[in-house]
Amino acid sequence: MKNLILIRHAKSSWEAPLKDIDRPLEQRGINDAHLVAANCIKFLPSTYVIWSSPAKRASETAMIFAQNILYPVESIVFKDELYTFDEKQLEKVIKSCNNNFENVILFGHNGAITNFVNKFGDIFIDNVPTAGFVSLQFDIDSWEKIKNGKIKKSIFPKKIIKS
Repeated sequence: MKNLILIRHAKSSWEAPLKDIDRPLEQRGINDAHLVAANCIKFLPSTYVIWSSPAKRASETAMIFAQNILYPVESIVFKDELYTFDEKQLEKVIKSCNNNFENVILFGHNGAITNFVNKFGDIFIDNVPTAGFVSLQFDIDSWEKIKNGKIKKSIFPKKIIKS
């Protein structure tokens, strides 16, 4: 059994004229990341690794989650190849995961995340929003064989705020 949690980076700021990779989170993004992180704890496996895109907005989101779920920030693995908007590239990274890892939490970008979820999940999600959390389970023993996953849980900031 392989479990994959995909988290889209929280809302980023467009205020300063920065390169895309350098855009930080805006205050709403920081708040949403804390909110989703606090609400996802009971849905996390007991052990996992965290991978993140090196983009500032993704790495800041990963660090906020790590602090909230008591994961050592220095253990987050930043992978350049996760700075992608293409689901095929995201799929390639996930399929290359070491099979010793049963559970991976991955922080990345859209369209890659929404398109990946809709390719491999059993429930259509129109758009995984910023700070959105989607947990998929695959009934396989090798990451390179992933297909036909089941969405076990999704947590989106607006749904939490409304409840």
